[in-house]
Parts: sequence; C-alpha cells; structure tokens
Amino acid sequence: MAANGQRKEGIDGPTNPMVTPLLTDLYQFTMAYAYWKAAKHNDRAVFDLYFRRNPFGGEYTVFAGLEECIKLIANFRFSEDEIAFIKETLPTSCEDGFYDYLRSLDCSDVEIHAISEGFVVSPKIPLLRVEGPVAVAQLLETPLVNLINYASLVATNAARHRFVAGKSKLLLEFGLRRAHGPDGGIGASKYCYMGGFDATSNVAAGKLFGIPLRGTHSHAFVSSFMSPDEITEKSLHSSDGSHVCEDFVGSAQAWLSKLKVTSIQRSNLLGGIFAETNQSELAAFASYALAFPNNFLALVDTYDVMRSGIPNFCAIALALHDLGYKAVGIRLDSGDLAYLSCEARNFFKTIEKEFGVPDFGKMNITASNDLNEETLDALNKQGHEVDAFGIGTHLVTCYAQPALGVVFKLVEINNQPRIKLSEDVSKVSIPCKKRSYRLYGKEGYPLVDLMTGENETPPKYYKFPLSFHPIQLMLHKVDVYGSLYCLNGCKLPDLAAYFGLQAGERILCRHPFNESKRAYVVPQHVEELMKCYWPGRSGKVREELPPLKVIRERCIKHLEQMRPDHMRRLNPTPYKVSVSAKLYDFIHFLWLNEAPVGELQ
Repeated sequence: MAANGQRKEGIDGPTNPMVTPLLTDLYQFTMAYAYWKAAKHNDRAVFDLYFRRNPFGGEYTVFAGLEECIKLIANFRFSEDEIAFIKETLPTSCEDGFYDYLRSLDCSDVEIHAISEGFVVSPKIPLLRVEGPVAVAQLLETPLVNLINYASLVATNAARHRFVAGKSKLLLEFGLRRAHGPDGGIGASKYCYMGGFDATSNVAAGKLFGIPLRGTHSHAFVSSFMSPDEITEKSLHSSDGSHVCEDFVGSAQAWLSKLKVTSIQRSNLLGGIFAETNQSELAAFASYALAFPNNFLALVDTYDVMRSGIPNFCAIALALHDLGYKAVGIRLDSGDLAYLSCEARNFFKTIEKEFGVPDFGKMNITASNDLNEETLDALNKQGHEVDAFGIGTHLVTCYAQPALGVVFKLVEINNQPRIKLSEDVSKVSIPCKKRSYRLYGKEGYPLVDLMTGENETPPKYYKFPLSFHPIQLMLHKVDVYGSLYCLNGCKLPDLAAYFGLQAGERILCRHPFNESKRAYVVPQHVEELMKCYWPGRSGKVREELPPLKVIRERCIKHLEQMRPDHMRRLNPTPYKVSVSAKLYDFIHFLWLNEAPVGELQ
C-alpha cells in the first residue's frame, strides 16, 4: 500500500513511504497554480526524461528506477493533510478552487512510455515519455527525476565493477554503513544487484527484494576474545550426527601444532616458518566455527595474516573437516591483497597435498578494504587469487561521480512541438513525440540508437523464418548501397516480395546537431525501445513490471550484447545516438524558427 493509503491497478505504493506527491520542488506547485489560474492546467503536454552524458567517463548507462516511478504514478493522490500543508505554504492570494482541483488529481489521464528497466541506454534517448495534463506532468517531474537519477547511476556503477572483475568472480555489496542514509542504502542494494552483483550484506534489502545475503564477522568479534579458556561449551557433533567431538578447541590446537611442525620441517611448503599464533584469534575462530560449522568464513587480518590468521583458520578448518564439515574460506580486509591472496592460496594447496584434504586448495578467498574499479583493475594486472570481492563505499556513494544529470523537458504541448534552445548545443532538446529504436549489426552488436518522429514508418530489416534456410544459403553479396543479391542476380527485396518476407531498409542515421556526422545502416535486427507502462485512459495494453531477478537477467544480457570497445574503462569507443533524416530536418527547422534573429548596428 502507498503511504497515502491508495492502491491502483494492483500496483503497490513506492517502497519508501516518503515518496508522495509532496516529494517535489516548490516551483512545481507554483507553476501548477499558474497553469490553473490561466486555465491551461489541462493542456495536453509531452515531456521527455533523459540524461545528457554517460557517467564515469564511460559509453553506457544502465536504466533503473522505473518500477518505483510506476508505483508512484499508480498511487498518486493528495491527502487532506498534504493539501492543508500546500495551502499554508503557497501565498494567501491563491484561490480555494485550486485546492479543490488538487483533491481531484490522480494520474488517470497520464500516459507513460518507457524503456524497460535494466536496458543499456544512451544520452539523449528518452528513458520515459510522460504525456498528460501539463500541471500533473510538472508535479511528477521532480520525483521521477529523483527516482531514476541515483538508481541508474548506482546500477551503472555496479555494472562497471562487474565488467572489471569478470564474470567468474562473486561480487558482494557491503555499502549500507557508508550509504547516503537509509534510502540510499536500500536503493544501492537493489540496484547493485540489478547491475550484476551477487549478494548484499543489507538484511532489510534482502527481505524487501529477495536479494541473497552474505556476511561473516568483524574485527571486533576477533578482538573480543582473550583466550581459548573463555569457550565453555567446546563440544561439536559431526556433520552426520554419528559422534561428538568433546573438545573441538583441543582438536584445532592439535592441528595447529601439526602445521607448525610441518612449517619447521618443510618451510618451502608452508611458505616459511611461523611461531606461536595469536591464541585469542584462534579462540574467536573456534567460537565462530562452533556456532556456524557449515558456514565458517573467517576474517584473518586482525593481527597478522600469514603468521597468525591463515594458520589459525587452517587449524579450525582441518578440525571441522575431521567432523565432516567443509569450511567456506577467508576474508582479507587490509594489506597487499594480490600478494596475500596468492600466499594464502599456496598455503591451502600445500595443506591439500600434505594432509590429503580434498579441495582444500580451492578454499574461497574474499577481499574487501575500500575497493573500487581502479583497484580491481590493478589486482587483475598484478595477478591474484581472490574469488569474491566485498565492495562498499566507492560503489554505493558513486564516489567517482555524484549524479547522472537526468533532465525533464517539454517536447510538445497541445500537439505543437516545442524546443529548448541553448548556447551549449548539448543542452538543446529534441522536440516532438518520438519513437526510439536500436539497430543491430550482423554480429549481433547494437550499432546505433535511432530516434524518429512518432508517425514515421518504423525501420525495416531482413527477417527470415527459421525454416527458410535454402534462401539464406542463396545469398551471395552485398553491393556498395547495402542491397543484397542472391546467386541468380536477383535483388533480395524482389525475392522478399515474391516470398512475402520483410525486406531490409538502408537507413540514413544523422547526428542530431552535427551536419557532417551521418551514416547509412542496413540493420540485421531492429528493436523498439519504448513500451507503454502506464496507459492512463488510452486503452493501450500495460506492460507488466517484472520481478527484480528478471530485470537483473535482462541487464546482464544487454551488457553482454554491447561491443567490447564500448565497454572498456579507458577511452571507450563512443556509441552512436542518431535521429532520422526527417527528424533532423524538423529539429533544425524549429530551431531556426524559434531562435531570435540578431541585429548588428
């Protein structure tokens, strides 16, 4: 249920109860009143929500936050308390009729088209198109921008960390304590998971969104123990329940003695000779293992990783193995992570070989300690043995870039296209109601995103039925104009017409503002980007909001579809965003028509 008690179309209210119609800027209400006063409040307006530049110096962005936007729109109503507060806030000259108007407001006359959440998106392409009464659309501006800006930014940050870490590594989001307040923490966990992370430490997010949870213990737990004598209950049942080890701590200490003897006799195997390990650390590990014998993962850098933490961990892990349990692994939270992870791996492999413990050498190694894209990249270049990364501050705060810069611009009013001009060309808006397409090349990579006017014919592409292999085998060449020929010299469009197939089209794609930047594209596949997620009174079919796991899978799939040179960290190849020839001509016609003509004296 929404905070105001409303529920429409079977869609729950926003996750955060503070997301209400009051979560907006004051000037949205002053404009709404001015529209109402001028009897313009019901003028039909179209707004585009988009961003102007990809974050983090990259060439892609992950679109996130749509679900929360639709939840807001589905439950958008003013309560009496909210109206009373607005009345106190606005000047006393505002007429009471305006507040009666606010009482009647909802989003039943609003239509929302959007790119699906989790898609990879680019600057200038509308993420949302909001169509409806201008006053209502203006009241939606700030909350929609707010809900999409951080969500898309942190999802993109997560995707970038995943790209650098690689597919095989486990990525854990550990950022709640450093996030920008509770909502920043909850949102970060949700959108990092969407962007490719595997789990979170955030228990509330785990409950709300079904995100897998991970966590072990802190340095405080280790340093809270003084001696193994503090452990009063030392017995542990074997994993199959067949017998009991009455003194698990003693068993671990016996294994530690064996490791020490081996290190003295064969120092080349155990990476050198270690002396007495820290016994309070051993006590902490033993206590944790007694509590979680099936999930023993120890933080090993409280005192000294190689001289104490690793030997103590191995002693506990070997004692657990004697009882049929398998330890999970270790976490490194300081020091030279590349070096320490390699040394720890060698230690584990030696124990596997020396004592015949299966898979001990494959023990999980997790690393944390203020990690970011740069440190992950550096670790890859140095060489490391880390299996999982716990990442917090730099991830959830988007330390490298604090905002995405989402904007909300009027592009049409009462069927009349509008344009916003600026001396900075990047801030010129693209007018009129538009459709957006992604054009794919023969290798399956996206080539360009194309905007067209709402009523333009959609771009065509060659589309063969799966059973039509003989015709595909007859394809012979492509001429310089992009026309396909078969072996008998017949152009494919003629062949397509004969067999009733959809023919391809050679599309001129133009940069919106730079006349010289243009290219022809013959797409092998075309995907329309925007779908109707809130039909209002239009009668259109509403696209369903999928579960978070489905959005995550979609996001990973779309990231994998991108060409590698668009994805690289440094100097990525720019991804092309273009407009059709007709839309290009219209933009520049309207630009000249609206721009004042100067006069020289």
